[in-house]
Amino acid sequence: MGCRAFLFCVCAVAFVAGCGSPEPSNIEPVYDKMTGKLQLLKYDSNGDGKVDTWTYMDGTRVLRIEIDKDEDGKIDRWEYYDANQKLEKTGVSRANDGKEDAWEYAGPDGAIARIDLSTGRDGKVSRSEHYEKNSLVSAEEDSDGDGRADKWEAYDAGRLTSVAFDTIHRGTPDRRLIYGADGSTRFEIDAAGDGHFLAVRDAVRPATR
Repeated sequence: MGCRAFLFCVCAVAFVAGCGSPEPSNIEPVYDKMTGKLQLLKYDSNGDGKVDTWTYMDGTRVLRIEIDKDEDGKIDRWEYYDANQKLEKTGVSRANDGKEDAWEYAGPDGAIARIDLSTGRDGKVSRSEHYEKNSLVSAEEDSDGDGRADKWEAYDAGRLTSVAFDTIHRGTPDRRLIYGADGSTRFEIDAAGDGHFLAVRDAVRPATR
């Protein structure tokens, strides 16, 4: 849908810019009343008489595209474009209620490389997930909303291998759970804050003389 919407936009701009052809009946341009600059293109993609795609413009430059694919009156998808007209990120509503709460970023190969989530659905990113070859490899989360990550997850082939926590608000993890492939669990701590974790049984073991 994103590529089709973008192609539609390019074609529509050509019409609006005055290529000598009439504007298609399913495209409605909106211009700035003061400057005459193109601001918005409304598009009925399936010809049913309902606008389902809104392309916000700065003249001939695409800023973002909003799409209501199921035509329920709520936006399902937001596409944001950079100065080079390249898709920068895609917003979605996980609850399908028109509220944007997740943003997908594609890597050079076109596959999703990162997903930012607003778990509080307030527009603030509280969790970021990182992907390689469509597989989740790591994530960090701000669980208390102070603007800093305090939870880190690591994955291997989709399996959760560790979760680390910052329980004392120092900006780095001080507690960590390691999950073995055999189902075992190991609890570790980094009391010194130097990134060196010790299993609890070793961390609390009395020093030998």
